[in-house]
Amino acid sequence: MDHEALRLWSKRAADWAADYHAGLRDRPVRAPLVPGAIARQLPAGPPEAAEPMTDIWDDFERIVPGGMTHWQHPRFFAYFPANAAPASMLAEQLVNAMACNALIWQTSPAATEVEQVMIGWLRQSLGLPEDFTGTIHDSATNATLSAVLTMRERALGWRGLDEGLSGGPVLRFYASAETHSSVDKAIRVAGIGQRNLVKVPVNADRAMTGAALRAAIAADRAAGLQPAGVILCAGGTSVGAFDLIGDCVAVAKAEGVPVHVDAAWAGSAMICPEFRGLWAGVEGADSIVFNPHKWLGAQFDCSVQFLRDPGAQVRTLGLRPTYLETAGREEIVNFNEWTVPLGRRFRALKLWFVLRAYGLEGLRARIRNHIAWAIEARDQLATLEGVEIVTEPRLSLFTFALKDEASTEALLQRINDDGRIYLTQTRVDGRFSIRVQVGSFDCSREDVMLIAMTVNEFLA
Repeated sequence: MDHEALRLWSKRAADWAADYHAGLRDRPVRAPLVPGAIARQLPAGPPEAAEPMTDIWDDFERIVPGGMTHWQHPRFFAYFPANAAPASMLAEQLVNAMACNALIWQTSPAATEVEQVMIGWLRQSLGLPEDFTGTIHDSATNATLSAVLTMRERALGWRGLDEGLSGGPVLRFYASAETHSSVDKAIRVAGIGQRNLVKVPVNADRAMTGAALRAAIAADRAAGLQPAGVILCAGGTSVGAFDLIGDCVAVAKAEGVPVHVDAAWAGSAMICPEFRGLWAGVEGADSIVFNPHKWLGAQFDCSVQFLRDPGAQVRTLGLRPTYLETAGREEIVNFNEWTVPLGRRFRALKLWFVLRAYGLEGLRARIRNHIAWAIEARDQLATLEGVEIVTEPRLSLFTFALKDEASTEALLQRINDDGRIYLTQTRVDGRFSIRVQVGSFDCSREDVMLIAMTVNEFLA
């Protein structure tokens, strides 16, 4: 394929994309397949000779769409969505065409500087103080890992980078069981060790309190262990739990322990001022992560980490060999020094397009609708005989169950095999429950109301 052929096929791809999205409601949300069904349709080895693009395209249409779980489906109510607004898709086409690697400023000046400005726009949109800056990661997993590595090195006086962890103090990190498993992964990858991630007990509202955090830190200090970091939950993946952010931040500050806040999903809702009480006190954190790709229409991957003092993270993650220097520009921002990967995509362009194409008011309207529709869906489900609401809506997330685990699991299986909607599961105090999460960029009220209708059909 040359660039003239690309012109032709790009137009065809754009038409296919428009038709794909227009017809999503006619597709099952989840592919009705068994493992290996797609792989069996592919040749066992690569072709020796070039093949016509028409054949490649025909095989794509025959094999791939029918084998996908459709994350852009308006009735995708399972995991937090990976939304792709049309403006975001357009920006990604342009990024793909330029195919840059924004590893340092001089390799892509526009990528670096648009990212700096977009961090400022998002900071203002979420109501965060002016002294926060930040960067864009691929996912919250890497943002949290970066925060954990930084907290580790702060606790060690940055000796770990040179000397390693062997023979050093036992570092302790604190989080509740409501935090995402990516926190556990970060602790493992950072060499802290799973047993040194203290899962602080939560209150009846599934929130870590300052008193519980203070007690955990005091117990560790008494045992000769060194507190190194606190990771707070602002919208947990399971049921949407929020720690008492301000309460815990105050305790951490008094103890001299830095704080990272995981608001990967719920952070997007904070563009709506009326929801900011859920993370009151977040302005005192050292690091905050949220994912615009979950609820703001900027497609995966796009995870923003706000930092009060980027110097600590740059000191932890930054390396600048001669071949990564920009001559005469010693103080230039090179975002690879803020993150784990060296190579970086131009992720800020889709944020620029989305924020301008929809405006904050347009994005707020979507989020407010999703939350209102989720509450309405909860109310409808609560009227069905045999259905119990297990956890009430936190923003647009709630859970329900039937009288026993076997019947709840069977109901979920029937719903997902049916294909009209897609839900997933969690455990709430050991009880198998069905999660409902409303957040698809193009969903309508009618899509959300189909949840209770489908459940009712299978209960009949």
